[in-house]
Formats: sequence, C-alpha cells, structure tokens
Amino acid sequence: MNDNFGSQPHMKTERIAYRGWADACKLSNGVIDLVVLTEVGPRVAFFGSSGGANQLHEIAEQSGLTSGGEFRIYGGHRLWVSPEVERTYYPDNHPVTVAVGSPSVLFTAQPEDDPPGTGLRKQIEIALEPGAAHATLVHRIRNGFQQATELSPWAITVMAGGGKAILPLPSRAPFSPQSLLPTGGLVLWSYTDLADPRWTIGTKYLQLRQKANAAFRFQEQMGGIYSPLGWAAYFREGQLFVKRAEVVPGAIYPDFGCNLEVFTDPHSLEVETLGPLVKLAPGEEVVHREDWWLFSGLPAGEGDAWVDEVVLPAVERAVLSVSFGA
Repeated sequence: MNDNFGSQPHMKTERIAYRGWADACKLSNGVIDLVVLTEVGPRVAFFGSSGGANQLHEIAEQSGLTSGGEFRIYGGHRLWVSPEVERTYYPDNHPVTVAVGSPSVLFTAQPEDDPPGTGLRKQIEIALEPGAAHATLVHRIRNGFQQATELSPWAITVMAGGGKAILPLPSRAPFSPQSLLPTGGLVLWSYTDLADPRWTIGTKYLQLRQKANAAFRFQEQMGGIYSPLGWAAYFREGQLFVKRAEVVPGAIYPDFGCNLEVFTDPHSLEVETLGPLVKLAPGEEVVHREDWWLFSGLPAGEGDAWVDEVVLPAVERAVLSVSFGA
C-alpha cells in the first residue's frame, strides 16, 4: 500500500500493511516511528527509533486477526477503563476511523454498544514533536450511553520482554510534626509477592523486572502506587522509554488510589498510567494525556543509585520540556 494519509511539515503519515493487517497507519518524524492499527483498536503496535527495533511487545499468533467477539491482547498500547470489570475487556476487534489534522492524527473506535459494552467511545490522538523522540497521546472516552457511568481512563503500554520498569516513589523525609500524614500507597494484588526477586524496592524507586520461564511462586506480578511525579519508565538493552501523565492533586484514583501501575508475565511488562475516577453524564467525555520519550545508549545498572545517575537526568530533561494544560 504506502498511500499517504496526508502531508504535514514535520510528520510523515502513510498507510502501510503491517504484520498480517492490510491497513495500518505509520507516523514518523525521522527520529521515531509509530504504527497504529486501523483494522482493530486503536492500538499502537510499534514504537521505536526510526529504522530501529520495536520497544513494544506484540503477540505473533494474533497478528492480522480481526472481527469476532473474543477479547485479544494483541500487544502494543491500548486504552482501557478502570475499575477492571467485564466491560474493560470489550473486544476492540473492529475498524477505526482515521482523521489526519495538523499537527495530529485522530483514531476513533466504534462505540462499544454490544455486551459487555456500556456505550463508550474511545479515541487516541497522536502528535509527534518535530525532530525529537517525543510523542503526545491524548486519550478520550465519551459516554454514549443513556445513563451516567463512573470510570477512570487507563492507558496501558505493553513493553517488549527482558527489561525493567521504574516507578518513582513519593519523596522521603525524616519524621517530624509536618510529616504525620501518609504521602502515598503501595497497592498489592492477590498474586503480588514482594519476596519475588523481580521486585526491587528502594528508598526512592520501585522497580519490576520482566523475566521468562523462571520458577516463581506466581508467574504474574502487579503493583501500583500513587506518585505526584506522574512518570514511569522502562529500561531495556540501552533503551529508556519514559511516559508521563498529569497528576490531579486531591483527586480520587482507582485501585486504592493508584495513578501508576506495572504488570509482568513470562512474555512482557505493562507500564500503566491512570486518570482520576470521574462520573460521566450521557454525552460527556474524559481526557487523559500521556507524553512518551525514547532515549538510547544508556548504560545498564541496578538500584536507586543507577536510577539517580542514568534514568533521572533523562526523565528530568523530558518532563521539563512539557507543560500540561499549555
């Protein structure tokens, strides 16, 4: 195929065939590439340096599949709703519409009108910063049902295996009359085992490593925190993926107050951000923005000291370059 969707001065947008799907949308600014599926989804199936390897996990046996009522993971990046109930697993197996604007491309899913759907309509709008390894993804969920509904937008990025996630814990301070109240929480699932060697619990950071085919008590691990910093990272083979979402002070977040979560299994690791719980009236929508960055050539390491020395400078450069609400 390779037909242009539209021309933009800083972002090339083209229609391509991709891993068994006849129609996908490739976005590139010459520094990074994204491939967004349009026959299902919307799903970001590929994210990486232009001409480089995919930083996202893909499920090979599901490549090219469409239609049907079975939910498929597919891999890549998706938009979910929390709390995690039956409607969360609405199968996104149908074509999406693509609208090319300037400077972004908008991908809109079909309304989730069939069971277990509750009339939600999901969108992901993507823009690339000129000449930089930086993408902005604006997620929208609109309530198309005739009744109000409560939910939290939940943006899940499934990373390729063999790396480790880093979440920043709230800042530490000595006991004092000014530090009597908690500053955050560590949330556990039934299969969370903090004695599992994949976890590294530091003073400043929580890390979770992805490993395959090891004799763990539970193959899956998941954990969540509230962090006012709002960023999460994934390091793999010298590549550092960073994403950040806005944090709303005083808002109620799902899963006992989590705005950042991680999940791993024998194949991949998910880096997740969540927005506050909101009650949407019919016709209302909620917006959840993420910014993504990719850094290359970083040395591997362990513990808080490595994060401070290698990861944090990259994160600070990224975060300082973006102002939410601007």
